[in-house]
Amino acid sequence: MTINTTPGNAPQAQCSADRMGVPHPVEAPSSESAHSQGSAQSFSSHLKHSLSDAERDQLNSALRIAIDNSVGWLRHNQTERGYWAGFLKTNSCIESEWVIAMYFLGIDDDPKYAEVVKTILHEQRQDGSWGVYYGAPNGDINATVESYVALKIAGHPADAPYMQAARQWILSRGGLKKIRVFTRFWLALIGEWPWEACPNLPPEIIFLPNWFPINIYKFASWGRATIMSLCLVSANRPVKKLPPEKRLDELFPQGRRLQDYSLPAPTTPWGHFFAWADKILGAYTSKAPYKPLRNLALKLCAHWVIERQEDDGCWAGIQPPWIYALVGLYTQGYSLKHPVMKSGLEAFNEPWAFKTEHGTYLQCCTSPVWDTVLSLVALNDCGVDGHDPMVQKALRYTLDEQISRGGDWQVNSPHTEPGGWAFEYENDCYPDVDDSAVALLALLRYRPAAPNLTELDLALKRGFHWLKALRSANHAWGAFDKDNTCDLVCQIPFCDFGEVLDPPSADVTAHVIEAMGAAGQNMHNNLTVRQAVDYLHSEQEDDGSWFGRWGVNYIYGTGLVLPALKAADVNMDSDWIIKAADWLVSCQHEDGGWGETCASYMNTSLKGTGPTTPSQTGWALMGLLALGNHAYDKAIMRGLNYLINTQKNGTWEQKEYTGTGFPGYGAGARTEIKQENVLDQGEELCRGFMLNYAMYRHYFPMMAMGRALKHFS
Repeated sequence: MTINTTPGNAPQAQCSADRMGVPHPVEAPSSESAHSQGSAQSFSSHLKHSLSDAERDQLNSALRIAIDNSVGWLRHNQTERGYWAGFLKTNSCIESEWVIAMYFLGIDDDPKYAEVVKTILHEQRQDGSWGVYYGAPNGDINATVESYVALKIAGHPADAPYMQAARQWILSRGGLKKIRVFTRFWLALIGEWPWEACPNLPPEIIFLPNWFPINIYKFASWGRATIMSLCLVSANRPVKKLPPEKRLDELFPQGRRLQDYSLPAPTTPWGHFFAWADKILGAYTSKAPYKPLRNLALKLCAHWVIERQEDDGCWAGIQPPWIYALVGLYTQGYSLKHPVMKSGLEAFNEPWAFKTEHGTYLQCCTSPVWDTVLSLVALNDCGVDGHDPMVQKALRYTLDEQISRGGDWQVNSPHTEPGGWAFEYENDCYPDVDDSAVALLALLRYRPAAPNLTELDLALKRGFHWLKALRSANHAWGAFDKDNTCDLVCQIPFCDFGEVLDPPSADVTAHVIEAMGAAGQNMHNNLTVRQAVDYLHSEQEDDGSWFGRWGVNYIYGTGLVLPALKAADVNMDSDWIIKAADWLVSCQHEDGGWGETCASYMNTSLKGTGPTTPSQTGWALMGLLALGNHAYDKAIMRGLNYLINTQKNGTWEQKEYTGTGFPGYGAGARTEIKQENVLDQGEELCRGFMLNYAMYRHYFPMMAMGRALKHFS
């Protein structure tokens, strides 16, 4: 085996970066760099299962160089406050809906407007459509219609070639009949769709008690926050018509009078019931001469929304409830100068707005806490000392971000003190289990270096108490709430998008188990951990893998579960563990890496297949390394070879989306996609919401390399 490194030079940790010490998201650096650095070159993939001392030394040398370079990249990109935040890219619905909202609100002087529109044009696919994720086999009807509308509003002529291509694509895919409810709402706001043909969201839902079969707290946190804002819009049915030259007549080829505005036919008994109820609500909204509780309901909904605005002006840390809150409150009479509205509008600037050479993207979400705690875990895996100033700054930021106020989670977990962490810059109303578990893991890893051990131990105590209180009845964890599993809400006509439930998942539960394991709680001494391990065992697929709810997909689920089982002191030589590892090896690519397409959420034959990515290679390696034996060393070394060879400027490049917001199943859980109640979507995931986390390509490979260095040492 030969490993070539730069002779006579110590490993270099210098790297290029777009930003240093600036509180903005980190974007992957260009492959061209003025900075030179150590290079860990290729080593042979034809290795025996056991290594000689010389081979082990050569491998470790190459790993150390790659690790030092990746640590240097993090050091160079850390902000002054101590956090990291990567650019979080989604799809053009985010920018398009902002453009439509600006028109509806009468705002025509926002300095970033032209640059936002520029990103929409940049994201158009060759066939004229817009997609949900990079490399999707087909475009998305909703993203394409909304992008077309936004460009039309921005003054782009219908006869421009790119507009003609978009229009032809829309009409060839069934036209406006195929759009989801959200898109219908946006068209109704500008007078291009009748409000009578939109599902109704009565504000009176706020009166329903928590014990009622359907109430606002039966919905997932993101759905709840969105629905409350849309109740204001749905009840008021506002319209600001487009001027004649910007109307969408060309999308109604048979004329508006002959357009089929109907919603998809329900397929279940409850679906038929709610469709019937929706017609009654529509008649009540449009024709009832007297609505005794409507005004009070609207006031209470507005108050509910305003009460949950975050300090940075956003709502729930994500775009949908935020943009709908601004529209809803505006229809309720709040002026653009009102402090709530002003703060909400200004929040769309940096750091939420992200400038690139292709224009200014509006992030659907931000991830400073998530990126920081995962970076801390990676630094610890790579052996970075806890007294390093970089680590100390990140620990200080993490401790400062622990939430001490209550939130919606207390409805299902009453009498529980706050203690979780959120994902974003500000989202105190909605801390999440995943961030909290990884934050606790990072703090435990670096506990010996805590400048104030009393403060850190109190944070750990509060955090674990909060985590345990959010455990669901099946002994596992969802992301934001306990027991958020009422399938009934999925049958409402409005709920034809993404997910409206937040049930427990294997990947979130795995992070909780890993954190508890780091605290010395395992399946032998802790009933909670043992029951959670049983849950994970029950969730294993027949081929040995696990479904990934919040990451793509089975590689993510499997890559997270195996380290958690190790932390829980499960026997890693058990047949079901070996089966999982064998599945990972069966998915390894010729180049040594791993990759899985987002399309695997709708086509299980694509499980574990797709373009190789550094993030998914990191997950697979973490899974194999968790077994702790040397039976898989050849596969592990091939994976390390891929990571070492593809590292550039201390990091990796990745265009593929490997983060999951919504698979598009509706119920938020692993779904047998052949069942009739699955939402109408194909491999394009038109009901889904996929994410490209810019830092996934960095800290997950770091974790894998750091653990591999220990493994081969």
